[in-house]
Amino acid sequence: MNRLPVIVEQQAKKLGDKEAYRFCWRKDGEWLSTSWNEFEVQVEIAGKALAMLGLLEKDNIAVCSPNTPQIIITELGAFRNRIAVVPLYANSSQGQFDFIVENAGAKIVFIGDRHQYDLAYNYWKKHPELQRIVIFKNDELTLHPDDSVSMFWDDFVRLGMNAPEEIQREVKARIDRGLPEDMATLIYTSGTTGEPKGVVITHSNYDAAIDMHLKLLKSVKTGELSMAFLPMSHILEKAWCFYCVTKGVTIVYNYDPRVISDTIHSVHPNLMCCVPRFWEKVYAGVREKISGMSKVERMMVSRAVRIGYKRNLGYKREGRKVPVLLEKEYQFWDKRIFSKLKMAIGIPNPNMFPTAGAPLSDRICEFLRSVGINVVVGYGLSETTATVTCFPDVGYEIGTVGVPLPDVKVKIDENGEILVKAPTVTPGYYRNPNANEEAFSSDGWFHTGDAGYFTDSGALVLTERVKDLFKTSNGKYIAPQMLESRLAENKYIDEAAVIGDQRKFVSALIVPNFSQLRSWAEDNGISTADSAEMLRNEKVYHFMMKQIDEVQEGVAEYERIRRIALLPHHFSIMHGEVTNTMKVRRNVVAKRYAPEIEAIYAEDFPFKQD
Repeated sequence: MNRLPVIVEQQAKKLGDKEAYRFCWRKDGEWLSTSWNEFEVQVEIAGKALAMLGLLEKDNIAVCSPNTPQIIITELGAFRNRIAVVPLYANSSQGQFDFIVENAGAKIVFIGDRHQYDLAYNYWKKHPELQRIVIFKNDELTLHPDDSVSMFWDDFVRLGMNAPEEIQREVKARIDRGLPEDMATLIYTSGTTGEPKGVVITHSNYDAAIDMHLKLLKSVKTGELSMAFLPMSHILEKAWCFYCVTKGVTIVYNYDPRVISDTIHSVHPNLMCCVPRFWEKVYAGVREKISGMSKVERMMVSRAVRIGYKRNLGYKREGRKVPVLLEKEYQFWDKRIFSKLKMAIGIPNPNMFPTAGAPLSDRICEFLRSVGINVVVGYGLSETTATVTCFPDVGYEIGTVGVPLPDVKVKIDENGEILVKAPTVTPGYYRNPNANEEAFSSDGWFHTGDAGYFTDSGALVLTERVKDLFKTSNGKYIAPQMLESRLAENKYIDEAAVIGDQRKFVSALIVPNFSQLRSWAEDNGISTADSAEMLRNEKVYHFMMKQIDEVQEGVAEYERIRRIALLPHHFSIMHGEVTNTMKVRRNVVAKRYAPEIEAIYAEDFPFKQD
């Protein structure tokens, strides 16, 4: 029997009235707790409601919503019917929504609030074969007058509650007929190039991934709190949530990503999946705080971090016993400084924080580990049901993305590309034989599209997306993500896109951290009333170039960023400049900012090099 259709039922027998999840709709609203017994009833009702709506085994449904427990309730209810779920990002454009829902052939769409409702309604107007729209958030939403397919979550629940006995028997029979190769999730890659492809994730893929994490993550305990911070349409968060349910970890669902800081301080999670961008902002905030301290205070912090590094990376990382005096001093600094830092972030009792999706700066990783925040750097893709490699408890290497999980085989081909073979690897792309032929070798190895190499100890170093590597006109290969991760260390830099394909030198588009830059500009007598005007100031340009030069220490001469363009606004998800996980879509950025890029390489570039 597949695990996920019955996992909540099994957990309810063991954990009963203990907390399964917690949720709050609004920033200042009340956090409501739900027990495992209640969770079991909710999943059972959702399964019956889906059967009542006429869905058949092997049908597909789509879910497009901000994070909410209704997502996982719907998914687990669908799994009880052998129905697959197609997750979409809540901020999808109409074009993205239409393509995915149509390509997947979703019969019903579940949506969160107003933005997603408009997407679904517009899709239904063009595709009247869509059978239902189910709306999670019941209040503050008025249906269009001609909308004859939408229903609210409460009505969906009542449908399941009032289901006749034969529906319950049919759902039970569908559970029994479930097969490991049944599709559970059809997740469309956001992709940095080309049209999204539907990645088939089967029940056997999830079962294998969960088993691997149960073996690997010995520190995770039943009853701990995990914050669902990343979108639940992201494979890392989705697979992690299924692991948490299996482990008996309580999940706290963060509905609005804009208030994540408030949410963290309200619930104090022990666990949370993150992308490097979150830790980059944490690190920038810490550095800003330190810069405002007195000389004596800065010396104390510096000493504390050095002791934390020595203890956590010098001894703990290697599995060695910490000397008594070092441990005593570490505990002193932990009480005086590290505990206050963790409380300021909102994680006073941190366990571990899986972090993937892009490179995390070595300096930031070392700092976090030194102060007792165990970021577990990993690597994976939608096609591998998330994790391929991650930091082990002992022996992890900073600068790597860890070692392969149990039962995951990884090798590097003659072109430097990372290949994977594992029970967690997708059986293929949905109705896309051409993509399958490109992605899989004749002997079953999956081509990740990422380049990397193994260290002597067997840890994987991720160098770049193969397609992101570019060559300057001098014939030198450049790995832009390496440079971009370094730039993220600087408190004056918010976002960056490194440029240089077929150019005579490397340059970058830089989005400054405007609060930091304005503060510096005001201190130096530069007007900040108009951001665009401020960025055209020569003093500002040379100041920002100085920040870039500081993080390029040790970079080969041909890799160094020589010129920049300062942008007055952030890269946009809606305009396709970055993916939902904040990866730069280089082809889109190159086209959209062509005038700025050409100006960088022009002979009459206005700013002389120092």
